[in-house]
Amino acid sequence: MDKARTSPRRLSVPDTIGLAFVALLLVWLAINFVKGPQEFVNVALIGLTNGAIYGLVALGYTLVYGILQLINFAHGDVFALAGLVASSVIVSVLGLDTGSSIVVIVGGLLVTLVLIMSGFALFNASIERIAYRPLRNAPRLAPLITAIGMSFIVQNISLAFYGVDYQTVPNFISRSPVFEVGSVSYSWNKLTVLIIVVPLLVLLTWFVTSTRQGKAMRAVAQDTEASAMMGIDVNRTIGVTFMIAGALAGGAGIVYLLQFNMRYDTGFQLGLIAFTAAVLGGIGNLAGAVLGALTIGFIEAFNEGLTWNAPGSDWTRTIVFAILILILVFRPEGLLGERTPEGA
Repeated sequence: MDKARTSPRRLSVPDTIGLAFVALLLVWLAINFVKGPQEFVNVALIGLTNGAIYGLVALGYTLVYGILQLINFAHGDVFALAGLVASSVIVSVLGLDTGSSIVVIVGGLLVTLVLIMSGFALFNASIERIAYRPLRNAPRLAPLITAIGMSFIVQNISLAFYGVDYQTVPNFISRSPVFEVGSVSYSWNKLTVLIIVVPLLVLLTWFVTSTRQGKAMRAVAQDTEASAMMGIDVNRTIGVTFMIAGALAGGAGIVYLLQFNMRYDTGFQLGLIAFTAAVLGGIGNLAGAVLGALTIGFIEAFNEGLTWNAPGSDWTRTIVFAILILILVFRPEGLLGERTPEGA
């Protein structure tokens, strides 16, 4: 008998530590669920909503990294600028307020969504054309530094036009519950996030997997030189990728604006979370970015919303990055990523 095939695999020390950590986490969640099941479900729904917003931004990071292996640090700032411009369109250009009819509000928000997503698709493509394309064959450190520089430039554009004050829009969408079962409820404003985000995610998945341009994006991501030899216009494909990422940032900016306030540096904070989500899920992998974003959304919500031995909001960032480090130690390619020669 072949002993190598019958002997059970012995767990290493890191494996044991990782499994013990997961077990403790599950026990903590189970105890909180038993102590307050309705509160647990309410907190989980908040995590689902926030995770959906993070996912929309994380997809922009993972799309660009997947095709260029570039961490586009400016993406979070494009998201923030999109939200700020959207506030101007909604309040100053369209003049929407809570006294407007439902038809006018819905129509105005749809017009804003189309304008912002289209405008920031072109804006992001312009960034690629001006700042990144000339460095296509430069050492990888050069576009990385350029991305950091573009982040500061976009952030300062936001600061110059909107100042340091938070921008907001009226509460167009009711905070009343869509459904209420006992103490468990879900409000219309949170459902609106899913109504916008889920179709965008489905549309993106269909585009990447089923269209000619999407297949070209996947081919360029796998091998740029081979794609060029097969007749794929690499520059146009990369430009389209940046346009999609910019449109996603625009959509996320509006969704975030309808829930929270925004200012010039909101993109840095949320962009950091979204980038972490992309790495956590396996950067370059669309499903991984969404899974990572939902994971972080749930971690935030459980840590800040549960009452039994929860560390609290002061520890949220620490916990998120500690979990990221642990996952990268045990699975460097992320939750759904594929191991590459460079260990990405």
